[in-house]
Amino acid sequence: MTTPLLEIKNLSVFYESVQALKGVSLAVPQGEIVCLIGGNGAGKSTVLRTVSGLKRPTDGEILFKGKSITAAAPHNLVEKGLVQCPEGRGIFPKLTVEENLDLGAYARKDSAAIKKDLEEIYALFVRLKERRKQSAGTLSGGEQQMLAIGRALMARPQLLLLDEPSLGLAPQMIETIFETIVDINRRGTTILLVEQNAQMALEISNDAYVMETGTILLQGKASEVVQNPKVQQAYLGES
Repeated sequence: MTTPLLEIKNLSVFYESVQALKGVSLAVPQGEIVCLIGGNGAGKSTVLRTVSGLKRPTDGEILFKGKSITAAAPHNLVEKGLVQCPEGRGIFPKLTVEENLDLGAYARKDSAAIKKDLEEIYALFVRLKERRKQSAGTLSGGEQQMLAIGRALMARPQLLLLDEPSLGLAPQMIETIFETIVDINRRGTTILLVEQNAQMALEISNDAYVMETGTILLQGKASEVVQNPKVQQAYLGES
């Protein structure tokens, strides 16, 4: 068996006295898209926050490329190739599009490669190139999401953690964002996707995990999970 790029083992996390994660285990194989779906408050975003070092687990272990990162600082994880694109985008509204993208490469010193990567981001997101000198706060919601993903890619992630990339976007823009996620994956970036739009997430993913109240309720190939009657009823609006 090939070692997964990311492996979470029996993860437990508390917010004060409230247990948000209860023995969560999952694996993200190299080169795949793995989605984590579930309702509000299921613990999906907490998984990402804990993996990226923003939240400390009370129990369990997180392995990246076969080595423990359970106690690693967030900035060290970025340098190792693990990068999160947060829910709500988290862009800097008063900075220009290009300044936001430059911040994504803050830990890098390879200026020639940074310039090349910037051009690749502009090729991926043509709208960002058109607006590169514009203040990020004046962008539409979809454009801000593109900018948040582009900024994360500027760190050259091996594993990209995407937290609710379709949140608050119009249907046409959601399709564009999901097509871009597939494109990013084809270019070699492994993705762990947290998403409330279960239908879209399952369509583009290799593997899927369904969370409920801090636990993994169901897991398997996305093509099989989408056929599960419980998943269809709870998340896909089918009876």
